[in-house]
Amino acid sequence: MTLDDIAGVAHEPDGTANGAVMLTHGAGGSRDAPLLIRLCDEWARRGWLAIRYNLPYRRRRPKGPPSGSAATDQAGIVEAIEFAHTLTDGPVLAGGHSYGGRMTSMVAAAGSVELAVLTLFSYPLHPPGKPERARTEHLPDIAVPTVFTHGTADPFGSIDELRAAASLVGGPAEIVEITGARHDLGSKTLDVPTLAVDAALRVMHSP
Repeated sequence: MTLDDIAGVAHEPDGTANGAVMLTHGAGGSRDAPLLIRLCDEWARRGWLAIRYNLPYRRRRPKGPPSGSAATDQAGIVEAIEFAHTLTDGPVLAGGHSYGGRMTSMVAAAGSVELAVLTLFSYPLHPPGKPERARTEHLPDIAVPTVFTHGTADPFGSIDELRAAASLVGGPAEIVEITGARHDLGSKTLDVPTLAVDAALRVMHSP
């Protein structure tokens, strides 16, 4: 398997990588989302190989919402994580923005791949305005340390709703609050990549 097979772009560190980080995009996005680029740059600066990659539906067509099955997208994530393990002897972290994070969390819950940390950005707890349609049923099956980076103005879930969801996770969970940010995690005052990477490294090394 190669980087092209997962439509991936690698951000390489100076010297030998500490491990690998695999990040994917939200429903309307792609591997070229500005947030993913900034996150991968930050991971590479910290000495990690960081790869942003397209989900299977995005490899099939360049624009539009997810098409095909969630199972196919999850299989693509398994493939990407298994590929990461061939690139490093170190730990492998994975996650993504919104839909991509949700799909990665379902892979983590299934327990079919080895992951050191799950890192989720703007986890879509429910469709905007529909809190009764919670997407949390698999969270208790997640055993790996999990970081939720979330804006306090995200219409897909409030911080209070996220706290309740994070408490369901089977492994250790941490929330990085981005004050005032909406679903895109844009912030003029906070360095989102730095905060998210700090948290991921912290939970990975916590006892």
